[in-house]
Amino acid sequence: MPSDFREDLAALRRDVERLYAEPPAVYGLEERTLFEHFKQALNRGEIRAAEPDADSPTGWRVNPWVKQGILIGFRMGEIVDMSIGDSETGVRLPFLDKATYPPRPLVVGDGVRVVPGGSSIRDGCYLGRGVICMPPMYINAGAWVGEGTLVDSHALVGSCAQVGQRVHLSAAAQLGGVLEPVGASPVIVEDDVLIGGNCGVYEGTVVKRRAVLGAGTILTRSTPVYDLVRETIHRATADQPLVIPEEAVVVPGSRAVTKGVGKDWGLTLYTPVIVKYRDASTDVRVQLEDWLR
Repeated sequence: MPSDFREDLAALRRDVERLYAEPPAVYGLEERTLFEHFKQALNRGEIRAAEPDADSPTGWRVNPWVKQGILIGFRMGEIVDMSIGDSETGVRLPFLDKATYPPRPLVVGDGVRVVPGGSSIRDGCYLGRGVICMPPMYINAGAWVGEGTLVDSHALVGSCAQVGQRVHLSAAAQLGGVLEPVGASPVIVEDDVLIGGNCGVYEGTVVKRRAVLGAGTILTRSTPVYDLVRETIHRATADQPLVIPEEAVVVPGSRAVTKGVGKDWGLTLYTPVIVKYRDASTDVRVQLEDWLR
């Protein structure tokens, strides 16, 4: 990283942290210019809400100042009319949102496919080349979506969620965001992960590279994951999120209630279960054909 770029980044961080800590009574041109500079850095992928860190227990480090910058945009933004429609007939689709977060501008040269049909991508997020957006889907401000990733129909990438390269986010899958508190880890999905249909990944869960989540799997801080292969239980702790190991294949499961009236009634509770780790047969089943890209 060139020294002048590091200096510019350090200056941007100082300005954002100052503005977050000392908001003015009225936001003027100087503050709005700073935010636009910050937002363009998000769009270019020069800054992100969390980034890889080999020294961290999860392999990731949160950048609270980036989250602060995103929140500044909500503070200073005024609600404006972003409706679309036919001015001659008066038929309009009403959209009212913060002026600071319009739809993200894209051009052909960005190499991103947004298939027609009701998708929305908010400004202030990074989209790598080769990203495919199938309608309708939604990517929120602060998100990072790596090269070659497919975001399928009805899928959500929440604010500040970090999605790696060549991820398949299947239909109706939901990645929660975690914008606040600013020091909390967002949802992180590493490279070459398959998120099956109707999955939900929330509360800062980290899904390590090449893992597979079977359709309908829900991951939260409060739900332990039972690893049948390694005979262990993966849990979030007070200061660390739930982490799904590399190449784990996770499916929805259940565990019996072992005491009280729940036991008498024969009830079971939902829990995710690791049933295997990826092998050659798994790779064949989850591979995305090159012609899709």
